[in-house]
Amino acid sequence: MAEVLVTGGAGYIGSAVTELLVERGHHPVVLDNLSQGHRAAIAPGAKLIEADIQDRDALARAFAAHRFDAVMHFSALIAVGESVEQPLRYYRQNVVGLMNVVDAMRAAGVGAIVFSSTAAVYGAPKENPITENCPVGPINPYGWTKLMCEQILADSAAIPGAAPPFGWIALRYFNVAGATRQCGEAHHPETHLIPRILDVAAGHRPHAELYGTDYATPDGTCLRDYIHILDLADAHILAVEALLRGAALPQRVFNLGNNRGYSVREVIAGVERVTGKKVPVVNHPRRDGDSPALVASHEAARRVLGWTPRRGLDEILSSAWDWRQRHPRGYAE
Repeated sequence: MAEVLVTGGAGYIGSAVTELLVERGHHPVVLDNLSQGHRAAIAPGAKLIEADIQDRDALARAFAAHRFDAVMHFSALIAVGESVEQPLRYYRQNVVGLMNVVDAMRAAGVGAIVFSSTAAVYGAPKENPITENCPVGPINPYGWTKLMCEQILADSAAIPGAAPPFGWIALRYFNVAGATRQCGEAHHPETHLIPRILDVAAGHRPHAELYGTDYATPDGTCLRDYIHILDLADAHILAVEALLRGAALPQRVFNLGNNRGYSVREVIAGVERVTGKKVPVVNHPRRDGDSPALVASHEAARRVLGWTPRRGLDEILSSAWDWRQRHPRGYAE
């Protein structure tokens, strides 16, 4: 079993992956500054190093204290709107942060990394479902930081004579939601659709906001591809295990999604069905930059990594609602 450094492992996705690593018999070590993550989200059995990836000395100490077999990198800023307002902060944290991690890996002789990327690298794609061969063209600084990080990994792997060889996989997420037994979504402020609608069902918000009802979709509202956090975490385990066994990979970048879209109205109806609560809706005009549909093709991940998502919208919503019922204050510590 592998010892894996999980940067950002106290956050929503990182903590779920850490939980699954423990369940599968691996030995995760979480490195997180806890500025956005939660100590209570870290799986029992995982060690925490409270440090920042901008602190190169702290990274060096972490690698010196452990014999890591691989790194799973989740430590990043993720709010699209904020990235437009504070682009340099995003480039510093996401791009320079990854460079610090890669430098520490190379100095310690660690040659495998799974990188948390995003569908935002595609910008406003003109085809659905979206494959990894679709043109990339981010439309915000957040998307650009992730695309730059993918290029940094590709260039690091191409360094002549690098020892050990540098293996990497980037996983481009679409919309992640749901909860594990231990981990759920608790952002402050919350910007994601499903937890915001669940907030309405729970009585924490007066109504759901629906932006645009005249799109060229079956019910006039935007279509998005939602993936259960457990399915996403499973893809990460398959990816790191492929790297550790030295699998011959025909590609390094993979989309993660359900290969189907759910409209905003479908999500609202699903929340009402799962919770038994009525969700009032206030309609608004379209927002600039919203695409009518964003749906992932996961064929490459199925073919190369052996990954197929197993959970649909109702399971996503049910798990998220159950976690919220058990954690009404989130990770309040």
